[in-house]
Amino acid sequence: MRVLLVEDEAKLARLLQRGLGEEQIVADIAGTGADGVWMATEQPYDVLVLDLMLPDVDGREVCRRIRAVDDRTPVLMLTALGAVPDRVAGLGAGADDYLVKPFAFDELLARLRALARRGAVRRSEVLELGDLRFDLTTRRVHRGSTEVVLTGQELALLEAMLRRTGEVLSRDRLLHLAWDVAYEARSNVVDVCVKGLRDRIDRPFGRHSLQTVRGLGYRLAEDDG
Repeated sequence: MRVLLVEDEAKLARLLQRGLGEEQIVADIAGTGADGVWMATEQPYDVLVLDLMLPDVDGREVCRRIRAVDDRTPVLMLTALGAVPDRVAGLGAGADDYLVKPFAFDELLARLRALARRGAVRRSEVLELGDLRFDLTTRRVHRGSTEVVLTGQELALLEAMLRRTGEVLSRDRLLHLAWDVAYEARSNVVDVCVKGLRDRIDRPFGRHSLQTVRGLGYRLAEDDG
């Protein structure tokens, strides 16, 4: 596995690089947001590890710039900010997972491996529900002839639900199915992503395919409007 660490704390970056190396993971280091964007878009990586607080460009903006040219490589965002709005903002910028400093190295390692496994899965199929179409090869979503642009988190959630259409899925199960790792119990990442999906795949088209089942969770079912 090869990862890019976009981290301005040189001591932390070197410690992480050394620890990952002991796990047979090659880690390159970018000390600024600008360098991170350049390296991430010029070289292939299995996972990008991006600090939110960078000296030149905000980590969320770095993530947006990377996502403009690469919407497939998993991004793990690191930050000392633990409030829900900060986490939601990072996910909304296109990050796939979120880890708050200080963190245990074993947890970072587990999340990196989970993201790398998901990114390495061969996706050569198309998932469909009515006129909703998700091409897993290109990671592009269409409602009819209209392309719908989604964040990395929303794509993961939509894929999990399209594979289980009609099934009621609890928040905990969606966390496991979509992202492989456990978020804090208080995290509302599922609710945030469901709202984002509704705002993109349903509401503009007058649909109600992503349904709330009170007290149980969510269900994706065909709705022809």
